[in-house]
Amino acid sequence: MKFLDNYQQQAYALLRIMAGFMFLWHGTQKFFNFPQDYPYGPLSTLTASAGAIELIGGTLIMLGLLTRPAAFLCSGAMAVAYWLVHGSNSFFPIVNHGELAALYCFIFLFIATRGAGIWSIDHK
Repeated sequence: MKFLDNYQQQAYALLRIMAGFMFLWHGTQKFFNFPQDYPYGPLSTLTASAGAIELIGGTLIMLGLLTRPAAFLCSGAMAVAYWLVHGSNSFFPIVNHGELAALYCFIFLFIATRGAGIWSIDHK
């Protein structure tokens, strides 16, 4: 589908914006119980750190500001989350419920290597 080649930059920008947008809500849930209550009780230091990375990192990625370092940090945080919380339960992400953490990890790693692209503050 050759005609889609003309929209690679726009599709990448949408991936970056939506990944950051969806990621930041994990942080708002942890800190503000919004849009729904955080179901795992009070925040530990590790969980609060994860929430800060989710909220701030997700916002930066969505805006395309300091995109590479923010995405690299978010990718690492999701790798840690996967192995600390999910990976020890089973090898298979569908079994250990870690598919979201794994996807975020590799999407953010891709964004860290590619940069902000169009529709970003970094691009300006």
